Amino acid sequence: MLPYTVNIRLSARTLTGALSAQNKGAVDWGWQGLIAYGCQSLVLVIDSNTAQTVQVLERHKTTVVKVKWAKENYHHNIGSPYSLRLASADATGKIIVWDVATGTVRCEIQEHTKPIQDMQWLWNQDASRDLLLAVHPPNYIVLWNADTGTKLWKKSYAENILSFSFDPFDPSHLTLLTSEGIVFISDFSPSKAPASSGKKVYISSPHSSPSHNKLVAATGAKKALDKVKILITNEKPSAESVTLNECLQLSYLPSKRNYMLLLYPREILILDLEVNQTVGVIAIERTGIPFLQVIPCFQRDALFCLHENGCITLRIRRSNISITGTPNEDPDPDPVQELIYDLRSQSDAIRVTKTVRPFSMVCCPVNENSAALIVSDGRVMIWELKSTISGRNLRNSNSSASPLYSPVAFCGIPVGAFQNKLPDLSLDNMIAGQGAVTGEEQLKNSFFQEVHLKFLLTGLLSGLPLPPFAIRMCPPLTTKNIKQYQPLLAVGTSNGSVLVYNLTSGLLHKELSIHSCEVKGIEWTSLTGFLSFATSTPNNLGLVRNELQLVDLPTGRSIAFRGERGNDEPAIEMIKVSHLKQYLAVVFKDKPLELWDVRTCTLLREMSKNFPTVTALEWSPTHNLKSLRKKQLAAREAMARQTVVSDTELSSVESSVISLLQEAESKSELSQNISAREHFVFTDTDGQVYHLTVEGNSVKDSARIPPDGSMGSITCIAWKGDTLVLGDVDGNLNFWDLKARVSRGIPTHRSWVRKIRFAPGKGNQKVITMYNDGAEVWDTKEVQMVSSLRSGRNVNFRILDVDCCTSDKVILASDDGCIRVLETTMKSTCFRMDEQVLTEPVWCPYLLVPRASLALKAFLLHQPWNDKCTLDILHIDYPENDNIKNLLQKQLNSLSNDIKKLVLDPEFTLLQRCLLVARLYGDESELHFWSVASHYLHSFSQEKALTAKTTDSLQEKLINPLDICYDILCENSYFQKFQLERVHLQEVKRSTYDHTRKCADQLLLLGQVCEWLVCL
Repeated sequence: MLPYTVNIRLSARTLTGALSAQNKGAVDWGWQGLIAYGCQSLVLVIDSNTAQTVQVLERHKTTVVKVKWAKENYHHNIGSPYSLRLASADATGKIIVWDVATGTVRCEIQEHTKPIQDMQWLWNQDASRDLLLAVHPPNYIVLWNADTGTKLWKKSYAENILSFSFDPFDPSHLTLLTSEGIVFISDFSPSKAPASSGKKVYISSPHSSPSHNKLVAATGAKKALDKVKILITNEKPSAESVTLNECLQLSYLPSKRNYMLLLYPREILILDLEVNQTVGVIAIERTGIPFLQVIPCFQRDALFCLHENGCITLRIRRSNISITGTPNEDPDPDPVQELIYDLRSQSDAIRVTKTVRPFSMVCCPVNENSAALIVSDGRVMIWELKSTISGRNLRNSNSSASPLYSPVAFCGIPVGAFQNKLPDLSLDNMIAGQGAVTGEEQLKNSFFQEVHLKFLLTGLLSGLPLPPFAIRMCPPLTTKNIKQYQPLLAVGTSNGSVLVYNLTSGLLHKELSIHSCEVKGIEWTSLTGFLSFATSTPNNLGLVRNELQLVDLPTGRSIAFRGERGNDEPAIEMIKVSHLKQYLAVVFKDKPLELWDVRTCTLLREMSKNFPTVTALEWSPTHNLKSLRKKQLAAREAMARQTVVSDTELSSVESSVISLLQEAESKSELSQNISAREHFVFTDTDGQVYHLTVEGNSVKDSARIPPDGSMGSITCIAWKGDTLVLGDVDGNLNFWDLKARVSRGIPTHRSWVRKIRFAPGKGNQKVITMYNDGAEVWDTKEVQMVSSLRSGRNVNFRILDVDCCTSDKVILASDDGCIRVLETTMKSTCFRMDEQVLTEPVWCPYLLVPRASLALKAFLLHQPWNDKCTLDILHIDYPENDNIKNLLQKQLNSLSNDIKKLVLDPEFTLLQRCLLVARLYGDESELHFWSVASHYLHSFSQEKALTAKTTDSLQEKLINPLDICYDILCENSYFQKFQLERVHLQEVKRSTYDHTRKCADQLLLLGQVCEWLVCL
């Protein structure tokens, strides 16, 4: 019979907690579908679909202030494969470029020692896909080759640079937000630094503009918006009328050319850069919650807004054509010609406290239908937009906002009402574009269905609470518990709760609110139960309230282990459970030791008042359980033989019956409350070692060993096998070999030895020792130090608690709010993402080798060898080894059921499939290409088929034009209509002769001769 084997190999990982204030802007959602954000000096990478941590990058020595994913706006092939590249910057000015899949560093960049203000990868990757632009304080922008770490050029400016934004329609345009205003750069180039210093303009505060007072007046915003004055001037405003640091954010609108937004705490200003005018104001009422951040969308003219209460709102530009008015309604005598953004949906707010507040928000760049909120306590909340079809007659007639309609097309191709589609795939598949609605007649067309949007929380990732922590690993893996063993780590927190983590997956197994004050220590009583104690703040007499709870993990039930005891007594300093989990020793600060029976929760002995003060205590691994078992089995066998009448009958008793009897006796041993004899040692303030024996309720003093002159006051003891290790207040370690009866003292020249723990595993004699300034791993066999970690030298965090989880892994809890599972070398290393054990499969073809990733893409696009599409790649005659095929099949299996249904649909065309696969891969260049190509290929095919029905073809063009975000690639009629609306808006705002002349030129170019004459 083959032996039963199991692999409980734990990978190194980091459990993270609360964020630092400098982490506020360090978050990015990549085209690859992964979210990266800074947590203290770490960079966490989570999967947006499953909300699982897939990578933790640790190399920075200081707080991470910026993270940016590399763009995917290039053609991918074997030479330029799909890869997970990430740039992170810290508070000392260091930039690290990562290969996230392997957890390795591609290059490190250092120019100055101040925090990086902003950085972005160049979106136009025709020349190179490795270019990274960074703002180095106070006033430098530097272009780096992020593959080699080479500085290409450096440019300085007169003012301090706060942030910058690239024009999404022109790669040569760059705008800087400085401490005094805005700098427009029109000659940006990767090959050389900008020759000029740019065009400098100043921001007039919206609070000082005439419109601001009217926005909150009784007439409301509608009557005041058309009176907004110029907010961009070439003259520096007076100090009395402007607060320069009020502007929180500057960003171009990617949905249409030459528009920019400025974010203020209570306003969002939309600027038309052709005329330097404010053409829209989103103002918050006096009782409203101020803005923190805004993200403009590409697919639709929409804004994701983050507010100070953690609420995320979606605002979509109102259509200029009124479709809700009734025929008898009087026209507005003073129509407002403004860009108005209506509130369409909002998420729930969070509970904001002094330590819990929203930090930042990111939006999915591929689908633009999801937003992730990063909270200061380490939570990541993923909100997803969902659309619901509503009847037009149910719409509120009093609402001023124009209705939203579902688009005619899905994945670029118009589909029928009964065809299979996934409306929530992306924002442009949820709501139609601004050009889709052209009048009342087309609303009667069955193509349109009114939709409503709502936010749904689809992912939540929680972090550790604020330190300090008390950690304890569950009992080690043995041959007896191998079938039910789980590597669980109990973490006691400052708020009185105990968190239990499964270290195989790194996920929270259970959270138990047990205590009302800070948890000081935890001891496991079995694989499914533990004891934890907490002490309250001392009163004037130095007395506290002690809480000692026995917890059953499967049920979550906890009982007060000491009953009514615990009020107004000296604080518990430590608890120690015996090796067989029979007895518990409770050590107090100024009170004698207590011995308890763990199984019955009864007090065995409270030591007398003259009992020595205990400074350290440890139970012995030796006991007499085996001899008790032998005696019991011998007695049972004798009783069994006495029941047999003769020797002939004795031979009829089968050996199997005896073996079953022995097994039953051994299993019923605990239920019979058999008390084995166990031992423990402790030391007093003088360093004298006492050896006591406990059996039942009997406690005997066995031996006393005089203090070692080379040792100070003993602070902790660890015992395994024949080895005893003692540590003192001066940092000395004493290794006792009980079998050879020799001891050896080692001065570590470190501070107070706070804790010593042996690693599990038979024959493994390694220990981890904890000091005030770090930790060390020792091999007690060779009496040799294996590794060392010192705060301030190796790391910047301070160690709060230590433990061992396996024979080759240690656990460190630190004051930066993290718990690290490390190799015994205690060097922080990143793991490979494909080696992670995850509870849910993650779709990420970037983890495959380039050949396999491209093969999977081709498999999803087209299967000419099959009559119908399949998702089984294992039976395909594909010349690749089985391991690669299995990885490909795992990726296919990780697709959602909705995506699988689309891929397997025979009516799902090749053009739609190309667009869908581009979204799945997060391929920016292919997504844009197939969006335009599928639109026009379908349009041309329809024109060819309907040459006789010109009106029908024209009607479909009007219903389903290409989105204006593709600018000059749109249909001529739609582009002309959009430009005409823009000129009309500019005409209302004209205030100077140059402005009037520009409007007249635009009208003339658009063929509006009559309006041109009026304008002149």
